[in-house]
Amino acid sequence: MSWLEPVTLTGKYATLEPLRSAHHGDLVTAVRDGDLWNLWYTNVPEPEAMKSEIERRLDLQANGSMLPFAICENITGSAVGMTTYMNVDASNRRVEIGSTWYRRRVQRTAINTECKLMLLTHAFESLNCIAVEFRTGFFNQPSRKSIERLGAKLDGILRCHQFYKNGTLRDTCVYTVIAQEWPGVKAHLKWLLTKPRGV
Repeated sequence: MSWLEPVTLTGKYATLEPLRSAHHGDLVTAVRDGDLWNLWYTNVPEPEAMKSEIERRLDLQANGSMLPFAICENITGSAVGMTTYMNVDASNRRVEIGSTWYRRRVQRTAINTECKLMLLTHAFESLNCIAVEFRTGFFNQPSRKSIERLGAKLDGILRCHQFYKNGTLRDTCVYTVIAQEWPGVKAHLKWLLTKPRGV
């Protein structure tokens, strides 16, 4: 048995299901809501590339370096996005939560906060992680604000880290939540889920 096994995580608003080929149709519909692949500072698959993206993530899971999820909205039962545990470092009990995207309709709702709470809870309380990492591009201000709102702290910026799909260079912002911070971050995320949006 590997350290990171497929698991279903269920909350009030969303369920994180192990990614399957059967999610393809919902995910194509989801990615078309907002033409998300046109955002130059992100790496969201085009509708025509969704099948190969699902296969890519499942191949990485088979190799032990990723555990991909479909984000399913409880009220509709349909997949509204994708997320993963990635860059898995079992020997040091570290994972990154990343390669995440949501259809436009559910962005800035409680779903993202709840999904991060479920993923972090599983990482720290079931996998006994010492740290959980988040990475995003310097120009992806919505992602950076969302990560900081969760309570993760900026460790640093990897300059000229990799290429964007348009050929320009990406500076990558690296954030972490460490195990000692988890109780406070958990309390904060639970509070965020109880207060009105925008507060």
